[in-house]
Amino acid sequence: MTALAPILRAQIAASGPLTVAQYMATCLLHPEHGYYTTAQPFGAAGDFVTAPEISQMFGELIGLSLAQAWLDQGAPTPFVLAEPGPGRGTLMADILRATARVPGFHAAARIVLVEASPALRATQRETLKTSPVTWADSVDALPDAPLFLVANEFFDALPIRQFIRRGDGWAERVIGLSGGALSFGETAPVPHAALAHRLQDTKDGDLIETCAPAQAIAATIGTRIKAHGGAALLIDYGDWRSLGDTFQAVQAHKPVDPLAAPGQCDLTAHVDFEALAQAVPCRFTRLTPQGIFLERLGLTQRAQALARGLQGATLDQHIAAHRRLTHPKEMGTLFKILGLYPDGSQPPPGLDP
Repeated sequence: MTALAPILRAQIAASGPLTVAQYMATCLLHPEHGYYTTAQPFGAAGDFVTAPEISQMFGELIGLSLAQAWLDQGAPTPFVLAEPGPGRGTLMADILRATARVPGFHAAARIVLVEASPALRATQRETLKTSPVTWADSVDALPDAPLFLVANEFFDALPIRQFIRRGDGWAERVIGLSGGALSFGETAPVPHAALAHRLQDTKDGDLIETCAPAQAIAATIGTRIKAHGGAALLIDYGDWRSLGDTFQAVQAHKPVDPLAAPGQCDLTAHVDFEALAQAVPCRFTRLTPQGIFLERLGLTQRAQALARGLQGATLDQHIAAHRRLTHPKEMGTLFKILGLYPDGSQPPPGLDP
């Protein structure tokens, strides 16, 4: 039993079942026993590995895409270079290394990491100790300036709600108690005005997921880009429209029951990119698979250049990293990129309008 489990059971016993969103938020962010409060989830020794941890090439190409977008918009000075959910700071470190030779880019950049966890801030501070970094608690707190932002595996960790179609109504999936153990259930079905449009593409028994926090954050990012200029690369696993149960837990790089060890495993869900696009007031690109995006930016050429001089196990690891980032059976198709940019500008390199 985890330290958080009896707290959740007591809360349910006193106040009734939790929505999936309430459960996710508590498990991930509880001030004493939350996953992001207590764990070091990233990397081989943690519970999952993100693209920046797989290869430096990922962050390098992200950095060059943002730098070219900055140049295409007239190299505004100053500008905000931001990353929400920056993990250990690896992605930002690779971005800064790759853009060091872009004239004026570093001098104009105000680097801001959006991170609420004191423990992760400490790790990021160490990773980026040679760079002038500041921190913000939320995207709303970013400075008013042209915004060039990357969000990699950020939106998937935001709390979702799940709804099951029952006739012309929707029952919300909730988490209650069965025999003293956490278990899934559902509320009585009722009409939901916000879900009325999904009656057209779903059938009885279908499950869909919504994420109001993701839409709100995307709207904030898009509003800033529309007002001040900039670009954003939203990178995550998911698809254009939510359909089906994607709520999942990972522990030690393996899928586990989301209810089995609250507070000790990562909880995520696939991103509904259509909902993000509909929330932004600026322009957005076509949704593009990660493999295609990285190849357009020259990943294979960069991989070949880095491979010179490598041999043995090191070369094998390098080849495996390229495959994992791009192959359809790895991250190449599951992960996708949505770009945001202002009216009158070109989309970020690697993406189509």
